[in-house]
Amino acid sequence: MTTLQTVFEKARAENRSALVGYLPAGFPSKDGAVAAATAMVEAGCDVIEIGLPYSDPLMDGPTIQDAVHRSLLNGTRISDVMRTVEGVAASGAATLVMTYWNPVDRYGAERFARDLASAGGAGTITPDLTPEESGPWLAASKEAGIDTVFLVAPSSPDERISRVASCCTGFVYAASLMGVTGARESVGSAAEGLVKRTRSHTSLPVCVGLGVGNGRQAAEVAAYADGVIVGSAFIRRLLDAPDEKTGLAEVRELAYELARGVRR
Repeated sequence: MTTLQTVFEKARAENRSALVGYLPAGFPSKDGAVAAATAMVEAGCDVIEIGLPYSDPLMDGPTIQDAVHRSLLNGTRISDVMRTVEGVAASGAATLVMTYWNPVDRYGAERFARDLASAGGAGTITPDLTPEESGPWLAASKEAGIDTVFLVAPSSPDERISRVASCCTGFVYAASLMGVTGARESVGSAAEGLVKRTRSHTSLPVCVGLGVGNGRQAAEVAAYADGVIVGSAFIRRLLDAPDEKTGLAEVRELAYELARGVRR
């Protein structure tokens, strides 16, 4: 299993940011998700986030909502998410699961953490789990040997950033703007300041997500962040493709462009 620590140490040694890509399990198909994520890794992604499809995605924009809806129609279950993690981890990338808390709680925190570790997963991102309610999950993750990632936002006061960062072991996810996911014309102007504020509370890497969709934006964020997170732009390539083969070529091309961006 490739760890997040290994990824960020390698990126620092190469004087660049890490590239993090996101795709939901089961999209465009169960096997297609593994193939697409593997193509992203081969083209330069260091970390892959596998989304656990959820029927009420609070922070996801229309692009990810569309992909998640298709995944649910494909009958994707938590067992499929674990198989996807196993397939993607075999590519050599550090592989995370990004999930809302309710599915983990229903599955059982200890069981979820144990199964994820067994599949080769490096950790989780839990966007709606608050520090105040994270105790059982932090304990289960520590026992299973997987990392935890939580989110800070531009509106987060310093006290909150410190509290959130104390729950993280892999990296801190800095949302570049307020609102839902989705590629935009420009990355939120508050992102750089949020990264600086977060670094005053932790020695962990700080990665920026929400809004990045091309190599120019990746280079912009890589100038001040330890990692650049891209999700909707990859999904849009798959949604717009006439078939999975074309979609694979499209996500590979985008990953290559983004990888060049973080290396500028």
